Amino acid sequence: MAKNRHKELGLSDQEVLGMYETMLLARRIDERMWLLNRSGKIPFVISCQGQEASQVGASYALNREKDYVLPYYRDLGVVLAFGMTPKEIMLSGFAKAEDPNSGGRQMPGHFGQRKNRIVTGSSPVTTQVPHAVGIALAARMEGSDSVSFVTFGEGSSNQGDFHEGANFAGVHKLPVIFMCENNKYAISVPIEKQLACERVSDRAAGYGMPGITIDGNDLLEVYKTVKEAADRCRNGEGPVLIETVCNRLTPHSSDDDDRTYRSPDEMAKAKSQDPIVLFGSYLRENGLIDDELEKEINDRIMAQVNEATDYAEEAPYAMPEDALEHVYHEKA
Repeated sequence: MAKNRHKELGLSDQEVLGMYETMLLARRIDERMWLLNRSGKIPFVISCQGQEASQVGASYALNREKDYVLPYYRDLGVVLAFGMTPKEIMLSGFAKAEDPNSGGRQMPGHFGQRKNRIVTGSSPVTTQVPHAVGIALAARMEGSDSVSFVTFGEGSSNQGDFHEGANFAGVHKLPVIFMCENNKYAISVPIEKQLACERVSDRAAGYGMPGITIDGNDLLEVYKTVKEAADRCRNGEGPVLIETVCNRLTPHSSDDDDRTYRSPDEMAKAKSQDPIVLFGSYLRENGLIDDELEKEINDRIMAQVNEATDYAEEAPYAMPEDALEHVYHEKA
């Protein structure tokens, strides 16, 4: 990355340090979840590792006071940037009653929190896309300048929900940003067996919107691209499809073994492009971080992760009868 590139984008030193800390917080929470899963304490993990730059760069480019986000299951960096806390993430992992996403009734990765405009997704992939388009339509009807931001993997771009949502948004020029986090695998299916076109962004032309492919490991490039897309949406110019090409540094989930379909050489190359390491190097080159500050940030994050883990592990489970809450109409 070029020196002082963040200043050219209007970002202060403190803002980029905050972005780095949010990425690192997402990574440390994710790593802790894997340890808890492997020790039999939580049932499932679906990881954000390797995609933090796409998630955090995009989130900081949005208005986190009024925009709506519809994240997909890997988007730990997005929901942390939009206000969800490590404690709330851990409560979800342990499926406890205080879990803000579902009261402990959904598996991890089903993020939802009304106060922070994080709209819940569902286990069938891509259902969040038409929901995002509906929210963008509501913003248009209300005269609001809020933007709807929705993410999904490249496998999801093959689903009908994506195509229907993109078509409707394109026809009506709605203020919605579609961001595909292309980590090159839909579970074990590689990208070349998913798409007949070269890039996911090539599909944008069919829906009358710009399609942009960028390096998803470059946090500042993601920030710049999403900021420009958000400005376009607020100006009434319609939707944008952004494809961030990144790497999944873990198996698809804690139930997957990616050694059966990914070579050691491929994994070594992916790890050499770790977005947290890359952005940490940029901060060092610009004199914004040194060993002492890096340790201070990591220690602060680990204290949060440890406190969140301890709290969630000791928190009570929901009552069995709560399983039916919000499912059927309840008489007053």
